[in-house]
Amino acid sequence: MTDQELEIQHRDPSLYNDDLAPIKKGDRNWGWFEIFNVWSNDIQSLFGYTLAASLFISYGLNGWAVMAAIILAGFVVMWLVNLTGKPSVKYGVPFPVMIRASMGVHGANFPAMLRAIIGIFWYGVQTYFASTAMALLLTALFGDPGGEFLGMTAIGWLSFVIVWAFQIALFWQGIEKIKHFLNWAGPLVYVVMVALMIIVWFQAGSDLLPAVGTIFSGESEYQGSAVGAFLAITGTMIAYFAAVVINFGDFTRFVKSEKQMKLGNLLGLPLNVAFFSFIALIITAGTLALFGETLTNPSDIIERVDSLPLTIIAAITFFAATVGINLVANFIPPAYDLANLFPRKISFRIGGLITAGVAFFVGALWVSVISQIGIAGFVNALGAIVAPFYGIIVVDYYLVKHQRLNIQDMFSSDPDGAYHYVKGWNKRALAAFGLAALFSVSSVWVPALEALGGYAWLIGAALGGVFYYLLMRDQREPLPAHS
Repeated sequence: MTDQELEIQHRDPSLYNDDLAPIKKGDRNWGWFEIFNVWSNDIQSLFGYTLAASLFISYGLNGWAVMAAIILAGFVVMWLVNLTGKPSVKYGVPFPVMIRASMGVHGANFPAMLRAIIGIFWYGVQTYFASTAMALLLTALFGDPGGEFLGMTAIGWLSFVIVWAFQIALFWQGIEKIKHFLNWAGPLVYVVMVALMIIVWFQAGSDLLPAVGTIFSGESEYQGSAVGAFLAITGTMIAYFAAVVINFGDFTRFVKSEKQMKLGNLLGLPLNVAFFSFIALIITAGTLALFGETLTNPSDIIERVDSLPLTIIAAITFFAATVGINLVANFIPPAYDLANLFPRKISFRIGGLITAGVAFFVGALWVSVISQIGIAGFVNALGAIVAPFYGIIVVDYYLVKHQRLNIQDMFSSDPDGAYHYVKGWNKRALAAFGLAALFSVSSVWVPALEALGGYAWLIGAALGGVFYYLLMRDQREPLPAHS
């Protein structure tokens, strides 16, 4: 697509504002390093580490087998995001605009709102996790005065408010400042994680590595087979990335070329996950050897290691990484999604303020209410809700539209427009979503289907694509002629 073709000729104000418009090729300045850092910040957040560490102890599997399952998830996610990222590299539009092609120009508001709700939810949770790093820093420097409300101490509440306000301030600076923040935060966290791993390894001694394979085998109450556990771990890690997988176009619209995107995904996902899961494995095993219990929150581990310089540096870097991914994965997408609802009234920035306002209460209630659900079930349930849209987007772009979209009609309410369908809604896509979501959500919440819980996202995505393909079989465009 040329820059001239990406210029929208007739701008319907109910569908268009400057934040949703296609980004011209000449205005894109993201390369592989920026995409790599989207993933490195995601994986290296406090929530990401806690999830990875908890998987080592939840299924009673050999530690190396758990690591292999996590790496397999990295390869699967890489393949998935290469598919969803490509159209936004080509057309320069974010997820809520891209999904207009399959859901309809007005129907796109439905998945955008669901994605916004989930993003806001995650944003609140990650804000809490980032605040634990800030609390660690403040406690190390000034001590803890005590007191508790809704599961958080006075220092905890102060930290939560500081992190919440800091994220709004950074977001207000714009996407370029966020990009620079990510580019230093991601690599710095690795330095601290490697230092922590070396300290734990050194203190645990030479017996640590041989013990890694079997050290967790007696810790789990999981009753299923080893193969089932392996696949459940893979599915849970895929679900962790699910929200970013679906709206990956929100980031690839800034990337200069598809080649840069693919390189960033390769380095940022399977290779990055392999290294990070190795660090998580060693540290988690080391905590069992050193302290007699498995600690899954890095803040708790650093507290036990009892080194003030390490505590200060680690607190700052974990805070930075968790804030970084929170902005990218859970702040920017809802801001776009809310702007897509009412382009005349809600800009990208106003959408961000709404996101932050609602997320404050989610984060504040995380300890006392929401976390009681359990992390793996929480990740799977949220992923299952939006999973069918992944299948719908991919099948529509590659198999129904054959990678050819009318960018002008994405911003048009004309009844004759390619994506108007019935009053702006594609009822067949809605039906495909409903049928698939019923299956995927049931696999998380219905006890009889509990064995499928770890695969909820994959089931939902696959069924969404299959149902959509079958329902749209008489509306497929002919294959483009070969030149």
